[in-house]
Amino acid sequence: GGDRKSTVGRSKAEVAKESVLQFCAEADIIAYHDSIMNPDYNVEFFRQFTLVMNALDNRAARNHVNRMCLAADVPLIESGTAGYLGQVTVIKKGLTECYECHPKPAQKTFPGCTIRNTPSEPIHCIVWAKYLFNQLFGEEDADQEVSPDTADPEASWEPAEAVDRATASNEDGDIKRVSTKQWAKSTGYDPVKLFNKLFKDDIRYLLTMDKLWKKRTPPIPLDYTDLQKNEKNLTDHSNESPSLGLKDQQVLDVHSYACLFSASVATLREQLLNKGDGAELIWDKDDAPAMDFVTAAANLRMHIFSMNMKSRFDIKSMAGNIIPAIATTNAVIAGLIVLEGLKILSGNIEKCKTVFLNKQPNPKKKLLVPCALDPPNANCYVCASRPEVTVKLDVNKVTVQTLQDKILKERFAMVMPDVQIEDGKGTILISSEEGETEGNNSKNISDFGIRNGSRLQADDFLQDYTLLINIIHSDDLEKDVEFEIVGEAPEKAVPKPSEDATKNVTNGRGDAQPSTSTAQDQGDLLILDSDEEGSPLANATAVGGNLKRKLEDEDLSETKRMRIETENEGDDIIELD
Repeated sequence: GGDRKSTVGRSKAEVAKESVLQFCAEADIIAYHDSIMNPDYNVEFFRQFTLVMNALDNRAARNHVNRMCLAADVPLIESGTAGYLGQVTVIKKGLTECYECHPKPAQKTFPGCTIRNTPSEPIHCIVWAKYLFNQLFGEEDADQEVSPDTADPEASWEPAEAVDRATASNEDGDIKRVSTKQWAKSTGYDPVKLFNKLFKDDIRYLLTMDKLWKKRTPPIPLDYTDLQKNEKNLTDHSNESPSLGLKDQQVLDVHSYACLFSASVATLREQLLNKGDGAELIWDKDDAPAMDFVTAAANLRMHIFSMNMKSRFDIKSMAGNIIPAIATTNAVIAGLIVLEGLKILSGNIEKCKTVFLNKQPNPKKKLLVPCALDPPNANCYVCASRPEVTVKLDVNKVTVQTLQDKILKERFAMVMPDVQIEDGKGTILISSEEGETEGNNSKNISDFGIRNGSRLQADDFLQDYTLLINIIHSDDLEKDVEFEIVGEAPEKAVPKPSEDATKNVTNGRGDAQPSTSTAQDQGDLLILDSDEEGSPLANATAVGGNLKRKLEDEDLSETKRMRIETENEGDDIIELD
């Protein structure tokens, strides 16, 4: 929106509202700063709209909104971008495929709340540290927020608590209302104040969002002065053994990274000062102070979140592989969203198309390729008239907790599932009311008489969605595979994204697969937070074969081939905006 500088640290919904009102003052807009998965936004809430447009950054939220719009029978415009690639499509109950009609490759992206609240891998901390560099010394960008994200869908939904928290966080030292850069300037870029704000106060604040730490190791705040004191006690006794290897390839201790943080902040502060008023530094992996800053900040955050720290060498190659976002792609996609929206509003939904934005022009010199919308998949486990799936698992090993968290919530994207066993008695296995069936969680599902051929009915009241689950018992699933969905290519036990420092990372908003389906095999494309929704390829190739696009003006095989070729060239990471 308008002046990006003033938008950092504020709710995107509020910012969008303000920028629209600048050119259309008579618009009546309500902005909510919240998670769309909050149960307040029920089917009734969705039903009041003529049209819903998604601009989401993660698969779980996309699946949820897909179901809410199907249940409310409201047209949904879904879209995403990854670097130079983009896609817009329209979803209408009974008329077109829904977002979940075809399995999608595993998401290789990180939502903003992973970077800001719950990092679990070193790359999350490295992205955070690069964002922090820009927020403090470079160009501030509202998509590169580093402070705790209060609208995290997992965090507490008690509005009263949220209000208390917001009040607490507006007290001294917080950066909610001023930008990070303003706040840092007001401290004179004091390294100790910055350190304690980022690694102590913000972490303490995250700890108040207690729902986040029910099943994760909570972070441990660091205090600058304590670190210095502890170090004094340590150095009196220990005799440093000379470290082996190149300096860049060593992993130092926390105290050393605190000192490196402090020293690099001081150097960068001078650089900024010498460039004059309103200057901005540009991050460059070959600029020593900038690289020192990212190394120190990323490692301090890794340590706080109980991860093993990384050498400067490793961090340099990981950080160097995050390539900047393309703002133009988002602008083009936003325009296409509006064009599809106008067709719907004027009653011509049958004229809507899926539109792909490609990297290179096709033989007809077109970058934009429109395709006819496909009809619903009759076997879709979401939008079919009686959704049904068959799950193969070991009834003596799978617990009720696993059924709830891994199968229903993670795999089938339910938010508040209730499950009953179709055993003639309607035994309730899982209740979405807190505390009602918690006692079942640690038991195996076989304890409830579930065996080969059992049927379960899972209901999500919020999504107005019912799924029948047929159980097939098997005790010879691959190692580490807890369950398989029958009829789908078995999902391999997905390896943790490789920590091989040279792998590619994309950063932006979403659900991208900006590459052909081979990316799944290579496992070397990591999109940080792209705006992606399946990208041109996910649809055209990852689905492989079952996509009989009725291209209006073009031979499908040619388009598909072109798309694959263009995709394979880009080996780099794309940072999406």
